[in-house]
Amino acid sequence: MPKPIDEQVIVITGASSGIGLATARMGARRGAKVVLAARNERDLRKHADEIRREGGDALAVPTDVTDYAQVEALAARAAQEYGRIDTWVNNAGVSTYATFKEQPLEDFRRVLDVIFMGQVHGAKAALPYLEESRGALVCVGSALSDRGIPLQGAYCAAKHALKGWLDGLRVELMHEGSPVRVTLVKPSSINTPLFNKAKTQMGVMPMPIPPIYEPELAARAILRAAAGDERDVFVGGAGKVLSLAERISPALLDVQQNWQGFQSQRTDWPRGADAPTNLYAPMEDDGGVHGDFLRKEKPRSAYQSLEAHSTLAAWAGAAALAAGAVLTSRRGRGALPAALGLGAAMLAGKGAIHLAVQS
Repeated sequence: MPKPIDEQVIVITGASSGIGLATARMGARRGAKVVLAARNERDLRKHADEIRREGGDALAVPTDVTDYAQVEALAARAAQEYGRIDTWVNNAGVSTYATFKEQPLEDFRRVLDVIFMGQVHGAKAALPYLEESRGALVCVGSALSDRGIPLQGAYCAAKHALKGWLDGLRVELMHEGSPVRVTLVKPSSINTPLFNKAKTQMGVMPMPIPPIYEPELAARAILRAAAGDERDVFVGGAGKVLSLAERISPALLDVQQNWQGFQSQRTDWPRGADAPTNLYAPMEDDGGVHGDFLRKEKPRSAYQSLEAHSTLAAWAGAAALAAGAVLTSRRGRGALPAALGLGAAMLAGKGAIHLAVQS
């Protein structure tokens, strides 16, 4: 069974800002021993010191995830310090904003190296330790793992590659009888400093597509994955809606993105392509947890709250469908009652499975 958070050693890459830093702080407050990894050594050590001053247990290990030797050293350092690794969180990321025709190939490749190969490196280094601890590999993908959008082609490609690789890895681990749990976390738009540090060729600073959620929502989802056993965890209902829309009608979503996908990612704040970014090297200040869109960020998600209680949600849905089946059968609605009854049975079964896993 998964360990509770207060008994875990958690390694987090990309932990000097945004979702990674929010996860490290939240995990430490819940009693976990946290290992913070990122390129920005100054900010990394500052945040680890802050966690320790608040009574937490934190270790800072400067790491560039594109260098496998450094990632191996990170895993070894964490295990040396704490004796094991219970959860490894792959979270490091960078982004660029440009059409494919405008984007230099080296920038495209760099995004793939950081987001995709950085997570491959993390898994390769962490799996031997996670096998011993029966731990969790938590990979931070995106709602854009399921649907690409304009201006972020490299980012979307990296997140899609991550999903495809993890699909195969899960089955390989299952085939081997591995105890390692693998979860892909798919955040919707999150208000982190990523947008302040991204390279943009739009002439303005980019912004997350509304609705925008606070980083702590993503941190809670990651810690939920660390202490649970779920395949995919969405952060914010908007990402789930995007994924469902892609399944139902990709062509219709093409039209919607052509209409809204460009303007919705632009602020009115001028910013040139030569402005400082963290694409190839860390910036002096990584920006903390939150980005510049505090007035727009949502502190909660009704969808995520419901998903956190998946057993009750499944049984509530089953009850609603069963009631619909009874009502429509009385009115003689043909095949509809049978379809609703089948849906009720499937949701009830899903709830039973969740309960069995949690107990």
